[in-house]
Amino acid sequence: MYHSNFKEHISGLVAEKKALGYKYDVQEMRLKAFDEFCCEKYPAETALTRELMLEWATLRKYEHPKTLEGRVVPVRELSKYLVRMGQAPYMLPPNTLPKMPRYTPHIYSNDELRRYFEQTDKLAYHNPIPYRHLVLPLLLRLLYTCGLRVTETTLIKLGEVDTESGVITINNAKNGRVRQIPVSDSMLGRIKDYCGQVHKDSPTDAWLFPYSRDGSSPIKAGTIDSNHMDFLRKAGIPHCGKSREPGRPGGPRIHDFRHTFAVHCLRRWAFEGKDIGAMMPYLQTFMGHVTQNETAYYLHLTADVFPQITAQLEKALGAIVPGIPLDVWNNGY
Repeated sequence: MYHSNFKEHISGLVAEKKALGYKYDVQEMRLKAFDEFCCEKYPAETALTRELMLEWATLRKYEHPKTLEGRVVPVRELSKYLVRMGQAPYMLPPNTLPKMPRYTPHIYSNDELRRYFEQTDKLAYHNPIPYRHLVLPLLLRLLYTCGLRVTETTLIKLGEVDTESGVITINNAKNGRVRQIPVSDSMLGRIKDYCGQVHKDSPTDAWLFPYSRDGSSPIKAGTIDSNHMDFLRKAGIPHCGKSREPGRPGGPRIHDFRHTFAVHCLRRWAFEGKDIGAMMPYLQTFMGHVTQNETAYYLHLTADVFPQITAQLEKALGAIVPGIPLDVWNNGY
């Protein structure tokens, strides 16, 4: 699979990460690209030198800093792995990468959500993707009502949906975690109707949201994204395009439904007079966050979008809305 002089160590790092429970699929692809880079630019090099590492960590033309970070982090892990193997590779300094511009998610208003989902329900049958008109209205509603990530949702199997208890088990969550998501009664009704149309005779290992007629593959992210932009246009919600340059706004993105879910939960709890501090662990667990900082990120968003309840948020948390590290802002939790 790998061909450079670092092939054995790359294979070792990937095997180690997967043995620890990490999916590491995306990082494995990045390391494959690094291996090809080394074969092309440094075929005789047997050590991770300063010159090699700095060239790999150079921002390319039209490349977003987030993309660069995705390329560099796995290679930095490779350096650490080599240290554990007794070698002395060049370690990129902490400030090597350009600063990431802060991305502010789009928080959909209630009216925008209504207009958007009205358009999903108007989607027509499309023969090349025969279940598209049934899949997308339900899938997109799940993203908002349950705060799911797109990758989690597309990989749900039919057997992971308990239509009796109304609980969906997410076995492909971020960082290899598993969590259970209860759905509302109205969403459960939609799921049952959907399964009655799409999965009358499907086995439990069938994809909940199939792409092909035979159900052999799940709906593709590109299909979701292209239809999402069409729904935005028809709903009259401005879209700024996919920004590739730092500091330029983009979206609204599909992932912003997850942000909207969290912010709307906090807004509702504040209006209901609930103890926000006591409710935060529930939100953290529901969204599959590892740390409190990831969930506290949404306190800032809620305060920014709904300033009228900022005082309630600050009072509930002892007048402190925690400061969020820049990496948390930009990882899109």
